[in-house]
Amino acid sequence: MLEHERTGPVDKITWAFSRIAMILPAIIVTIMIYEIVMRYLFVKPTLWVNELSLWLGGMIYLLAGIYAMQQRSHIRIFIVYDLAPRWLRKTFDVLSVLFFLVFVFAVIWGGFGEAWAKLMRWERFGTAWDPPIPATMKPLILITLVVLSIQSVSNLVYDWNHNPESHDVVDDLDIDADIEKLKDERL
Repeated sequence: MLEHERTGPVDKITWAFSRIAMILPAIIVTIMIYEIVMRYLFVKPTLWVNELSLWLGGMIYLLAGIYAMQQRSHIRIFIVYDLAPRWLRKTFDVLSVLFFLVFVFAVIWGGFGEAWAKLMRWERFGTAWDPPIPATMKPLILITLVVLSIQSVSNLVYDWNHNPESHDVVDDLDIDADIEKLKDERL
Protein backbone atom coordinates (compact mmCIF):
# COMPACT_ATOMS: atom_id res chain seq x y z
CA MET A 1 0.00 0.00 0.00
CA LEU A 2 1.26 3.42 -0.86
CA GLU A 3 0.79 6.01 1.81
CA HIS A 4 -0.26 9.56 1.12
CA GLU A 5 2.63 11.95 1.56
CA ARG A 6 3.09 13.72 4.87
CA THR A 7 2.40 17.37 4.20
CA GLY A 8 3.04 19.16 7.45
CA PRO A 9 3.33 18.94 11.22
CA VAL A 10 -0.23 17.66 11.65
CA ASP A 11 0.49 14.77 9.27
CA LYS A 12 3.66 13.92 11.19
CA ILE A 13 1.66 13.61 14.41
CA THR A 14 -1.00 11.55 12.63
CA TRP A 15 1.68 9.32 11.15
CA ALA A 16 3.07 8.69 14.65
CA PHE A 17 -0.42 7.76 15.90
CA SER A 18 -0.85 5.42 12.95
CA ARG A 19 2.32 3.54 13.81
CA ILE A 20 0.97 2.95 17.30
CA ALA A 21 -2.28 1.68 15.76
CA MET A 22 -0.28 -0.69 13.57
CA ILE A 23 1.66 -2.17 16.51
CA LEU A 24 -1.32 -2.66 18.84
CA PRO A 25 -2.89 -5.60 16.93
CA ALA A 26 0.37 -7.53 17.34
CA ILE A 27 0.19 -6.85 21.08
CA ILE A 28 -3.41 -8.09 21.17
CA VAL A 29 -2.45 -11.27 19.32
CA THR A 30 0.48 -11.81 21.70
CA ILE A 31 -1.62 -11.48 24.84
CA MET A 32 -4.32 -13.70 23.33
CA ILE A 33 -1.73 -16.39 22.62
CA TYR A 34 -0.51 -15.97 26.19
CA GLU A 35 -4.09 -16.45 27.43
CA ILE A 36 -4.53 -19.60 25.32
CA VAL A 37 -1.27 -21.09 26.60
CA MET A 38 -2.08 -20.22 30.22
CA ARG A 39 -5.66 -21.47 29.99
CA TYR A 40 -5.22 -24.71 28.07
CA LEU A 41 -1.65 -25.73 28.78
CA PHE A 42 -1.23 -24.63 32.39
CA VAL A 43 -4.94 -24.47 33.36
CA LYS A 44 -4.41 -21.01 34.86
CA PRO A 45 -6.58 -18.56 32.90
CA THR A 46 -5.94 -14.84 33.25
CA LEU A 47 -8.37 -12.20 34.44
CA TRP A 48 -6.93 -9.35 32.41
CA VAL A 49 -6.44 -10.46 28.78
CA ASN A 50 -10.03 -10.02 27.59
CA GLU A 51 -10.41 -6.53 29.04
CA LEU A 52 -6.97 -5.43 27.83
CA SER A 53 -7.75 -6.64 24.32
CA LEU A 54 -11.03 -4.68 24.38
CA TRP A 55 -9.21 -1.59 25.63
CA LEU A 56 -6.48 -1.83 23.00
CA GLY A 57 -9.03 -2.62 20.27
CA GLY A 58 -10.91 0.58 21.08
CA MET A 59 -7.68 2.53 20.86
CA ILE A 60 -6.88 0.92 17.50
CA TYR A 61 -10.29 1.92 16.19
CA LEU A 62 -9.80 5.55 17.20
CA LEU A 63 -6.21 5.83 16.00
CA ALA A 64 -7.05 4.14 12.69
CA GLY A 65 -9.71 6.78 12.10
CA ILE A 66 -7.10 9.50 12.42
CA TYR A 67 -4.85 7.66 9.98
CA ALA A 68 -7.73 7.18 7.52
CA MET A 69 -8.40 10.92 7.60
CA GLN A 70 -4.73 11.70 6.93
CA GLN A 71 -4.66 9.21 4.04
CA ARG A 72 -7.87 10.70 2.62
CA SER A 73 -9.42 7.26 2.57
CA HIS A 74 -12.73 8.38 4.00
CA ILE A 75 -15.90 7.73 2.02
CA ARG A 76 -16.63 10.11 -0.82
CA ILE A 77 -19.07 9.66 -3.69
CA PHE A 78 -16.55 9.86 -6.51
CA ILE A 79 -19.07 9.35 -9.27
CA VAL A 80 -20.50 12.80 -8.50
CA TYR A 81 -17.26 14.37 -7.27
CA ASP A 82 -15.23 13.46 -10.36
CA LEU A 83 -17.86 14.83 -12.74
CA ALA A 84 -17.97 18.20 -10.98
CA PRO A 85 -15.84 21.15 -12.11
CA ARG A 86 -12.93 22.19 -9.90
CA TRP A 87 -14.79 25.07 -8.21
CA LEU A 88 -17.65 22.74 -7.25
CA ARG A 89 -15.21 20.15 -5.91
CA LYS A 90 -13.72 22.83 -3.67
CA THR A 91 -17.23 23.72 -2.54
CA PHE A 92 -17.89 20.04 -1.74
CA ASP A 93 -14.61 19.88 0.20
CA VAL A 94 -15.37 23.00 2.23
CA LEU A 95 -18.90 21.82 2.98
CA SER A 96 -17.76 18.37 4.06
CA VAL A 97 -15.14 19.84 6.40
CA LEU A 98 -17.66 22.34 7.73
CA PHE A 99 -20.27 19.64 8.38
CA PHE A 100 -17.62 17.48 10.03
CA LEU A 101 -16.53 20.34 12.29
CA VAL A 102 -20.14 20.95 13.30
CA PHE A 103 -20.48 17.24 14.13
CA VAL A 104 -17.25 17.29 16.17
CA PHE A 105 -18.38 20.40 18.04
CA ALA A 106 -21.75 18.79 18.83
CA VAL A 107 -20.19 15.54 20.09
CA ILE A 108 -17.65 17.38 22.24
CA TRP A 109 -20.34 19.75 23.55
CA GLY A 110 -22.60 16.85 24.46
CA GLY A 111 -19.92 14.43 25.66
CA PHE A 112 -17.45 16.59 27.54
CA GLY A 113 -19.31 16.54 30.86
CA GLU A 114 -19.62 12.77 30.91
CA ALA A 115 -16.03 12.22 29.78
CA TRP A 116 -14.74 14.64 32.40
CA ALA A 117 -16.82 13.01 35.14
CA LYS A 118 -15.58 9.52 34.23
CA LEU A 119 -12.01 10.75 34.17
CA MET A 120 -12.27 12.61 37.49
CA ARG A 121 -13.79 9.69 39.38
CA TRP A 122 -11.52 7.26 37.48
CA GLU A 123 -14.46 5.07 36.50
CA ARG A 124 -13.56 1.45 36.07
CA PHE A 125 -14.94 -1.38 33.94
CA GLY A 126 -16.56 -3.34 36.77
CA THR A 127 -14.96 -6.74 36.16
CA ALA A 128 -12.57 -8.83 38.22
CA TRP A 129 -9.54 -7.06 36.75
CA ASP A 130 -11.42 -3.74 36.77
CA PRO A 131 -9.38 -1.58 34.37
CA PRO A 132 -10.24 2.13 33.95
CA ILE A 133 -11.57 1.70 30.40
CA PRO A 134 -14.42 4.25 30.70
CA ALA A 135 -12.14 6.78 32.41
CA THR A 136 -9.66 6.62 29.54
CA MET A 137 -11.74 5.84 26.45
CA LYS A 138 -14.39 8.55 26.84
CA PRO A 139 -11.80 11.37 26.95
CA LEU A 140 -9.78 9.63 24.21
CA ILE A 141 -12.82 9.73 21.92
CA LEU A 142 -13.06 13.51 22.36
CA ILE A 143 -9.31 13.99 21.90
CA THR A 144 -9.47 11.87 18.75
CA LEU A 145 -12.28 14.04 17.39
CA VAL A 146 -10.21 17.17 17.98
CA VAL A 147 -7.22 15.63 16.16
CA LEU A 148 -9.52 14.47 13.35
CA SER A 149 -10.91 17.98 12.93
CA ILE A 150 -7.42 19.49 12.85
CA GLN A 151 -6.38 16.85 10.30
CA SER A 152 -9.43 17.54 8.11
CA VAL A 153 -8.68 21.28 8.06
CA SER A 154 -5.02 20.51 7.31
CA ASN A 155 -6.08 18.26 4.40
CA LEU A 156 -8.38 20.98 3.05
CA VAL A 157 -5.64 23.62 3.21
CA TYR A 158 -3.03 21.37 1.62
CA ASP A 159 -5.32 20.03 -1.12
CA TRP A 160 -6.77 23.43 -2.02
CA ASN A 161 -4.20 24.28 -4.72
CA HIS A 162 -3.27 20.76 -5.76
CA ASN A 163 -4.76 18.93 -8.69
CA PRO A 164 -7.46 16.51 -7.60
CA GLU A 165 -6.98 12.79 -7.97
CA SER A 166 -8.99 11.12 -10.69
CA HIS A 167 -10.83 7.90 -9.95
CA ASP A 168 -11.56 5.54 -12.78
CA VAL A 169 -12.70 1.95 -12.96
CA VAL A 170 -9.42 1.13 -14.69
CA ASP A 171 -7.57 2.13 -11.50
CA ASP A 172 -9.14 -0.85 -9.74
CA LEU A 173 -8.01 -3.32 -12.39
CA ASP A 174 -4.62 -4.98 -12.30
CA ILE A 175 -4.29 -5.77 -15.99
CA ASP A 176 -0.70 -7.06 -15.75
CA ALA A 177 -1.68 -9.59 -13.08
CA ASP A 178 -4.68 -10.70 -15.14
CA ILE A 179 -2.47 -11.24 -18.20
CA GLU A 180 0.04 -13.26 -16.17
CA LYS A 181 -2.78 -15.36 -14.73
CA LEU A 182 -4.08 -16.11 -18.23
CA LYS A 183 -0.58 -17.08 -19.39
CA ASP A 184 -0.17 -19.43 -16.43
CA GLU A 185 -3.53 -21.06 -17.13
CA ARG A 186 -2.54 -21.74 -20.76
CA LEU A 187 0.64 -23.49 -19.69
